[in-house]
Amino acid sequence: MGVIAMSPLEPAEASVVTVLDSADAPADPVSLAVLREGVADADLAAAPVALPDLHLKGDKEMPSSIAVATRETIRPTLTCPTLNCGMTLVALDLERPSDAAVGRFYDRVRERMPFPPTWRRDLGSDDVVQCATEGAEFAVDRFGVDPASLERMEERGRIDTARFGGAERIRRELPWLVRQLSRVRFATIGPSNHFIELQQVDEVMDPEAASALGVELGQTTLQFHGGGGALTSELGVLFGRRRRYPRSLRMQMAVQKPLYHLARARSFEELRRRRALYFTGGFPPVERDGPEGERLMLANVMAMNYGFAFRLSALAILAGILRDTLGAGESRLVVDSPHNSIYEEELDGRRAIVHRHNSARAYPASRMPEHPVFGRFGQALLLPGTSRTSSYLCVAGEGARASLYSASHGAGSTIDRFAVDSLSGLDPEGRRTLRFRYSADAPVEVRQLDDRGVDDTLDVLARHDVVRPVARLRPFAVLN
Repeated sequence: MGVIAMSPLEPAEASVVTVLDSADAPADPVSLAVLREGVADADLAAAPVALPDLHLKGDKEMPSSIAVATRETIRPTLTCPTLNCGMTLVALDLERPSDAAVGRFYDRVRERMPFPPTWRRDLGSDDVVQCATEGAEFAVDRFGVDPASLERMEERGRIDTARFGGAERIRRELPWLVRQLSRVRFATIGPSNHFIELQQVDEVMDPEAASALGVELGQTTLQFHGGGGALTSELGVLFGRRRRYPRSLRMQMAVQKPLYHLARARSFEELRRRRALYFTGGFPPVERDGPEGERLMLANVMAMNYGFAFRLSALAILAGILRDTLGAGESRLVVDSPHNSIYEEELDGRRAIVHRHNSARAYPASRMPEHPVFGRFGQALLLPGTSRTSSYLCVAGEGARASLYSASHGAGSTIDRFAVDSLSGLDPEGRRTLRFRYSADAPVEVRQLDDRGVDDTLDVLARHDVVRPVARLRPFAVLN
């Protein structure tokens, strides 16, 4: 662990950051400097946390793998504009399939979830409102997903909207154009760092937790990384300008934002306040307990709920393809874990607004006593590697209190760093991943790497009892 000048759950000076890193993968100094500058004027509830795999992307305001808690303000630039991007792990009741069967599976995925995606309207206008209100319960109703799956989702896949006015207010609040755009490209995955990966459980470290989570040695699993859908992207820039702001979105918001914020103002004072907040460039902090904080938090809740519905619906589609092509009788959700979020949470007995950017919530068992599985072992979460290394299924430990109950959402940057620095190399057992693309090209076999990079990230988190490993998952095929 790096710089810790105080208990992380006490109010902190902006220069104090809780850093979790290792000798082989020290925290990136540029990312730390950006983090410190970004919270310099923040009303911090605790020291910000820099987790393993800290790195900065050029189109984001803040580095990945951070958690920041504030007391009175919502600061969306502390996380990604598209909330509820996340990872999902599914346990299948079959052994590793043949390469030919894997090819048939991915062929069907590309037919059903093409990229570039179509403009087919997958949802009705009222469906969008239902997703934003009811979250993952939409997938239960529409696709027949087992309701037990909700127990494996954060907040059971739904943040309650009743305190904000429920479905009726959401119907009024959602701009017409945002609602229409959110009807298309629903429950899709796509390429880049998003993926659909077939794996095999290669090692079980905690048999009791693995059994409770429905995972066993030799079993085939499906892991996918998916976004939160169009609604999350739209709402992410409706309240302020972000660094990633393509021309098409700028043109849309030039019309949408004045209609949403200014035309709906009920007084000159409200109009002036909204103009100062949303039309001066950038994205200034918003007081949580004011009327604008209520509107912004409702937008965050709508985005999170839509994201839950989006990803569980994608799982339902994939489960059908798995059944048809691989003969998987049952696809059981092990865990769904968002890694871009803004939540109101309790820290040290008081409310805090916790912003996580490419980091996952990690609640230990003590914070989930009513949950039938997580209340015994801690919240399940994923530590993905890459398609050339293992990934890990983990549970949160009691030490997560020191990391603002947050864990790294992956280890890809560390894996790349280890390879460049010659700290890791090719897998000594010569294993390979069958890589598929969204084009019609034939798949290629890619040599895997050893696990030193992902293991380094896991070791840091485990050493501080932020997470405990449950099972190692070895990839054998991927679409990205």
